[in-house]
Amino acid sequence: MDDQCLSTQHTSPQLVSIIHRKMSRRSALLNLAELTLAGGGLAPIVAACSSAEPRSSPSPTATSGANAVRFAVIGDYGSGDAKEGEIASLVKGWKPDFITTVGDNNYPRGETSTIDRNIGQFYHEFIFPYKGTYGAGATSNRFWPIYGHRDWDNDGVDIATPLSGKPYHDYFTLPGNGRYYDFVDGPIHFFMLSTDRYREPDGASSTSIQAKWLQSRLAASKARWKLVDAQHAPNTAAASVAGVGGSIWMRWPYAAWGATAVLAGYYHSYERILRDGIVYFVNGISGGNYISGFAYPPVRGSQVRYNDDHGAMLVNANSSRIIFQFITRTGSVIDRYTIQ
Repeated sequence: MDDQCLSTQHTSPQLVSIIHRKMSRRSALLNLAELTLAGGGLAPIVAACSSAEPRSSPSPTATSGANAVRFAVIGDYGSGDAKEGEIASLVKGWKPDFITTVGDNNYPRGETSTIDRNIGQFYHEFIFPYKGTYGAGATSNRFWPIYGHRDWDNDGVDIATPLSGKPYHDYFTLPGNGRYYDFVDGPIHFFMLSTDRYREPDGASSTSIQAKWLQSRLAASKARWKLVDAQHAPNTAAASVAGVGGSIWMRWPYAAWGATAVLAGYYHSYERILRDGIVYFVNGISGGNYISGFAYPPVRGSQVRYNDDHGAMLVNANSSRIIFQFITRTGSVIDRYTIQ
């Protein structure tokens, strides 16, 4: 086995994992053991891969086959500054069919005066109806955001202060109640959550009105892939006032309810975690704010942790497989993960 690079493939029919990261032989073996336990496979296939370093200037994975789609995921992005512009250029270069977000769309306080500068300036051509001043909008909506805690803060940052989230609600035209909703594109059914436990009127616990809605909608879905977007990541080793190990109130039984994966943000880092029968992605470094460190040891199931630069996720899917990648603003592919 190469000391610097590991590629693993589970025997589980639902999980195929390809990891590219620098690690020692001991770390590789430890991570392989974790993968075996988490994926249920008894005999993972191990092979050396060609390079320990992230690949530069990638050609995004081609999407082909029946019902194929390509989309981007951005999180904690809405700064209005040069970093966000670089991420937006990266994302547009992929020619995605649409974009989803995992919150914190409008720094620092979700105000009306900043929302178009922070969102429409870079993504107006994906938004319908577009109500800003930076050019033409889309002819149908191709931008699917969720609330982040920054998007609620326009009436004040104290938890005890009533927070409206009104600028966000007025700027976007979204299905359902506009706070949490679902939509289908190609082979994927998306479930877009509102995860702020202090601000979401329908709650953010596993027994809340919102959670019951998710459970019901997942059960009714006939889609090949079922992706949950949530701001507050249930599991992470990143530092935050939300608590050690992640936003534990968001540890809902996603796998038991039928979800394929959970994509989240809030924490200013990238991480991929495989636990409790499902894969979790943390993607909170798409240009919006500082990058934070990992304050704690890796959480159970952690496969990849990265906090060196801003980036975004590119996801390609068809009816037979779905491929997740995290790519930095300079074009380096940090992580790639496939489910089929």
